Amino acid sequence: MTQTKAIILAAGKSTRMITDTPKVLHEVCGRPMLAYVIDACRRAGVDDLLVIVGYRKEEVLAAFQGDSAITWITQDQARHGTGHAVMSCRDALQGYTGNCLVLCGDGPLIRSEVIHQLLAKHAQERAATTLATATLEDPTGMGRIIRDEYGNFQGIVEQNDCTPEQLRITEINPSYYCFDTPRLFEALDQVRPDNKKHEYYLTDTLSLMLRAGHKVVAITAVKPGDVFSINSRHDLAAVGNVMKHRILDRLMDSGVTVVDPDNTYIDARAAIGQDTVIHPFTYISGRVTIGKNCAIGPFAYLRDGTVLEDDVVLGVFTEVKKSTFGSGSRVRHLSYIGDAKVGSRVNIGAGTITANYDGQKVSPTVIDDDTYVASGSILVAPIHVPGHSKIPPGSIVNSQNNRPSAGPDGTPDHSKIQRKDT
Repeated sequence: MTQTKAIILAAGKSTRMITDTPKVLHEVCGRPMLAYVIDACRRAGVDDLLVIVGYRKEEVLAAFQGDSAITWITQDQARHGTGHAVMSCRDALQGYTGNCLVLCGDGPLIRSEVIHQLLAKHAQERAATTLATATLEDPTGMGRIIRDEYGNFQGIVEQNDCTPEQLRITEINPSYYCFDTPRLFEALDQVRPDNKKHEYYLTDTLSLMLRAGHKVVAITAVKPGDVFSINSRHDLAAVGNVMKHRILDRLMDSGVTVVDPDNTYIDARAAIGQDTVIHPFTYISGRVTIGKNCAIGPFAYLRDGTVLEDDVVLGVFTEVKKSTFGSGSRVRHLSYIGDAKVGSRVNIGAGTITANYDGQKVSPTVIDDDTYVASGSILVAPIHVPGHSKIPPGSIVNSQNNRPSAGPDGTPDHSKIQRKDT
């Protein structure tokens, strides 16, 4: 297959979102929306990426600073439109004669399968341009795809310019393109900002190529539910909901039980093992790894950096942050465990917390295997609880004496950490 690069448009500000954050850095299920587009390209085998940035570009570069495979292109005047954005890649593509995808960085619902189809059709037809389209029941606000009586692509007409007959067309343009690169730049040289916005439109290249006798092909390959683009906070929420269900579907297809998908949130970066059950109102945020045969929730909150081995139970109103749990451990009720290393077969009773922050620094808690922590205990970090220990109810345990502190009346609490029989 002909070599392919990808150009991703990510320079916009999005005034309708009313934000100081670059549009493509707004998160969908825990990740910047731009990350999904980059991933889709790579899964489709397109690894050579040019990402066009503009508004607060330093923030975008910082968010992807670990990704050295991206070539960053600056568009100095983002208001000049999509055609101008692609023209800013001219120097980086000097002498390149392969194909290039052009995609929008604010379209995180893009699927790698559609990119595969687009590339295959482009190669099969030996086209100058191939675009992927979608058919919507309600295409209001979208550019309509115009075809002749034989089904050949004839152009794109924006909503405001449509005749009454064209308004009845349901095939629309979600902005997935594959271009023959030299022909793309030949056409871009002819594009003029002769429109109400005085912008250089990438879509104008399609009619220019047709007039030059080049082949332009449109395939209906994009599912209606994937067409969402993000132009407002409402759009962001709608796309997030679609992505959430994609994540949950993927997990359920891999053997995870999600009892109530409508009331469960799981971050795109989470990994969950087979036969684990996720109960309603569970919120899993960040890079969380959960093993097999675990039970989580209801009303559990797992935060970034949490790792659970197999057969772990985290119950109602339990929060875990940046902690690891060995197999067979239990935290069933109303507890907070933060920055802890919990061994195997540990039982932590209701209302127990790790006091991991003293107002200045965060400290770790280590609880070794086969330990029993009774209800209402406070483990003051840094602390190391040895294996086979038993902490009585209501204890406040610190590292200095490794036993409960004095009671509220100042008298010593004589119940020490006890060793369980083994």
